[in-house]
Amino acid sequence: MTSPAKPHPVIFIHGLWIHSAAWQPWLELFENNGYAVSAPGWPGDLATVAQTRSNPDGMNDVGIQQIIDHYAGLIQAQGGIKPLVVGHSFGGLIAQELLAEGLIAAAAAIDPAPIKGVKALPVAQLRSAFPVLGNPANRHRTVSLTDKQFHYAFGNTLTEDESNALHQAWTIPGPGKPLFEDAGANFSRHSPAKVDTHVADRGPLLLTSGTEDHVVPLKVTKEVVAMYSKSVAVTDFHVFEGRGHSLTIDGGWKDVAVVVLEWLAAMGF
Repeated sequence: MTSPAKPHPVIFIHGLWIHSAAWQPWLELFENNGYAVSAPGWPGDLATVAQTRSNPDGMNDVGIQQIIDHYAGLIQAQGGIKPLVVGHSFGGLIAQELLAEGLIAAAAAIDPAPIKGVKALPVAQLRSAFPVLGNPANRHRTVSLTDKQFHYAFGNTLTEDESNALHQAWTIPGPGKPLFEDAGANFSRHSPAKVDTHVADRGPLLLTSGTEDHVVPLKVTKEVVAMYSKSVAVTDFHVFEGRGHSLTIDGGWKDVAVVVLEWLAAMGF
C-alpha cells in the first residue's frame, strides 16, 4: 500500500564503482512511502551497467566539482520545492556539498567519502583505494575493481559468493580523479572536497558509518561528525554495527533504508 504523497522528492546519488541502477530497491521502498524518487547517474554514466562497462570513457577526468555541478544543475532545472538527497560513499560527500550550498532540504550521507579536514587515514582505507591511487596515471582514466578487490573494499562482511554476486550485478569502472582529489584535499587550498561545516541555515544532515567499513572506516566518519559539532544546524549520526561498505546494496539494505526513512520522518519530511 502506497503512503500519501510527500512534498519533497528524493534524489539518490551513488558512489564510486557502483551504477545508479543499484538504487532500484530503495526507489521502490521510498516511492511506496509517498516520495517521488530518482537516481540519476554521474556525468559519463550510461543507462545500464553493461553499457557503462562497455564504454566508460565518458567518465575519464570527471572530478568532484564536475559531479557536484552535474547534480546541482539537475536540481536547479527541476525548480520547485527543494529535494532531499540520499548519497552513498562519494555520493554522501556530494550530498553534503549540495546541502551546504542550500540547494537541498536535507541529506543522508551513508558512509560518505571524507571531506577536507579529515586527518585519519586507516590502513583499510589506503588498501581499498590502492587499485586507483597506486598508479598516478589513473587520475585521468577510469579503473575497475576485480572480484578480490571488491570483496576487500565493499564485501568484507559478506561471503565470497555474496560479494562476487554484487560485483557482477552492480560494479562499473569509476573515474580515478575523485579519489586523487580526496586523497590530496588537505594539501589543496581550493579542494573540491571542502565542505562548509559551519553553515547555520542549512537543512538537517544524517551521517552514518558501518563499523566494519574498509572504504570509509568508522574513525573517518567520526572525524567528520566532530567537524560539524560547532554548527547549530541539525547533524545526526547513526552507526550500523557489523556492516561494511556494501550496506546499501547487500542483503541488509532495507535495514539501512528504514533508518533513513525514519530519520526523514523525524525531521518532518
